[in-house]
Amino acid sequence: MLTILFDGVAYGMLLFILAVGLAVTMGLMNFINLAHGAFAMAGGYLTVMLMQRLDVPFLICLPLAFAVTGLLGAFLERTLYRRMYQKPHLDQVLFSIGLAFMSVSSVDYFMGSQQQIIQLPEWLRGRTEWWDGALGMGHYRLFIIAICAALTVGLQYVLAKTRFGSQLRASVDDARVAAGLGINVNIVFAVTFAVGSGLAGLGGALGAEVLGLDPTFPLKFMVYFLIVVAVGGTSSITGPLLAALLLGVADVAGKYYVPKLGAFIVYSLMLLILLWRPQGLFVRQGGKA
Repeated sequence: MLTILFDGVAYGMLLFILAVGLAVTMGLMNFINLAHGAFAMAGGYLTVMLMQRLDVPFLICLPLAFAVTGLLGAFLERTLYRRMYQKPHLDQVLFSIGLAFMSVSSVDYFMGSQQQIIQLPEWLRGRTEWWDGALGMGHYRLFIIAICAALTVGLQYVLAKTRFGSQLRASVDDARVAAGLGINVNIVFAVTFAVGSGLAGLGGALGAEVLGLDPTFPLKFMVYFLIVVAVGGTSSITGPLLAALLLGVADVAGKYYVPKLGAFIVYSLMLLILLWRPQGLFVRQGGKA
């Protein structure tokens, strides 16, 4: 039971890092980016290529995955996404899901449709057993929890305590007034989008070994990202974090105890929660959905 809980927490933390960029763009920038998973896939494939073809160490690949996908996000935000900010949500959905399908086809053409394999460092492959096997902790999952916990604390601090966080909130509340106060709204949004894309790329690099990596990745996990955002709400970092942990534990436990039902338990739980609280489980009363 403790091992299932531990694995569920690790899975949930990974889902949070993958989905938090989508939560930021939807909640703070009011933009629905269904191509978010494509950035995660880009980070995963970049890590595979760096490790397999250039023998770059895994720990160096992680910041590179964040940086490269962040720069890719900044480029696409400036050239494509910015034109869609004021469009209706339906236009945003059609535009971004079109990008997602284009990314799937491109990766399938250039990289092939086979599952990609990442060879983790030796020190991340082991497993430690506690209390006569009652709790088994995989070293890599423990590594994921540590990385994601540090990122969560850092994100919360940046959004709540820094000047940039204040500028971002002001830009979202009223872009015209923020610009009148001297805030470069375009730069704030570009940096926010780039960081969200970079986090997705980092999540893709971390998750390639756990989730698997193939060209269908953006479509396969799109629903999971949307569940995290819908259940957790988009008004804070805490909501998506708790929703991702709930989803991770429920998914791992469901597949362990009732494997034939697969993801049915997760979707049923999501439907029940959203019927009870359509605005999201962890949104404060009167908060932004």
